[in-house]
Amino acid sequence: MTSLIQPLNSVPVQRDWFALDLLWKGGEAAVQTGLPHSRLAPTWQMLLLGDGSPTRHLQLLTGEPTEVDVIDMSPIGMNPDDAPDPIHMIPGPRLRRQVWLRTASGQRLAYATSWWEASHVDEYLQNRSLPIWVSLAHQRTELYRDIRGVHYGNSVPLAAAFGDPGPFWGRYYLFWHHGHPLTLIYEIFSPYLANYLGAVRPSGCAS
Repeated sequence: MTSLIQPLNSVPVQRDWFALDLLWKGGEAAVQTGLPHSRLAPTWQMLLLGDGSPTRHLQLLTGEPTEVDVIDMSPIGMNPDDAPDPIHMIPGPRLRRQVWLRTASGQRLAYATSWWEASHVDEYLQNRSLPIWVSLAHQRTELYRDIRGVHYGNSVPLAAAFGDPGPFWGRYYLFWHHGHPLTLIYEIFSPYLANYLGAVRPSGCAS
């Protein structure tokens, strides 16, 4: 039986955004069936593999509003940007947006990169400082969150930003609107969330 999570050599790649240097990855089969609990605790799977809003989930976990620090809004044209494969489903020319998700009191909880069709981004992100879910909810935009993969790996800049050496768990997904892909989003979550979700792995489980 093929493993749902594939081991990889962790080889750093130079990018203009903070992707993980992968140790493991799982595709759509892993997303649909879930991971062994010895690999990732059920509470973390609910966050990573569930199709609800991470912004809303983080707010419910911490009891604080989830706020956004926008650190990049860059036109990238037709460059695939070393993004996950579904980038080719987002029409170009494209714009890349990078943000930190944090509590109102300043605790960083997640990092996210998203890719948009540049000519339409202002239509959906009228206030670019708001979380994507908040912006789209204000407009009553009907969406389907299509999770395509889950990642596990290292990142030197994220280790510094989160104040934790990692490794880290992340995921990527498409938002669909009216039958068309609206944006591709790549999210990585801080191990700080173990304060609310419990350990990433049950005690006694090996890495």
